[in-house]
Amino acid sequence: MKHILIFTVLTFFACKSETASTSNMEDLDLMKYGLPIKIKAPSGSKVVSEDLGFVQDVTVKGEDNFYVQILGGSATTTNLADIKASQMKDVEKMPYFSKIVEQDDNGFIFEKEISEDHLNYDFRYIKVQGDKEYIFQTGLIGKFSVDDVKTMYSAVK
Repeated sequence: MKHILIFTVLTFFACKSETASTSNMEDLDLMKYGLPIKIKAPSGSKVVSEDLGFVQDVTVKGEDNFYVQILGGSATTTNLADIKASQMKDVEKMPYFSKIVEQDDNGFIFEKEISEDHLNYDFRYIKVQGDKEYIFQTGLIGKFSVDDVKTMYSAVK
């Protein structure tokens, strides 16, 4: 009985901490920007959408260092594990890649060591809907802490 109580309490706090980082955010429907997706984002976030022909590029920028880029296009495969493996391989080839911080079935958070004193964090999160794939990551410009990235990762799930 004691183990069940401890498990219940730990589960409660684990769930609470994940939602706590997005509790000040609101639902944002990106359909009018060309992506049939909803994410969480800070109130008043600016959305910029570019149709690059073969891919839709949507960025969402808000307060508290929230900056997410979403690339949507035709899926090369509908196997989520294969897409994630390909994304991981690409990230691991980056010049400043240092380690994977955490991962789940749909994506991962990673660290980039620019110098000994300068760490930056990024993520990849993958969604497959029908024959379309959507890759989420941090915006291209900015310095993001691991907490910033965990918040963005939770917001796009």
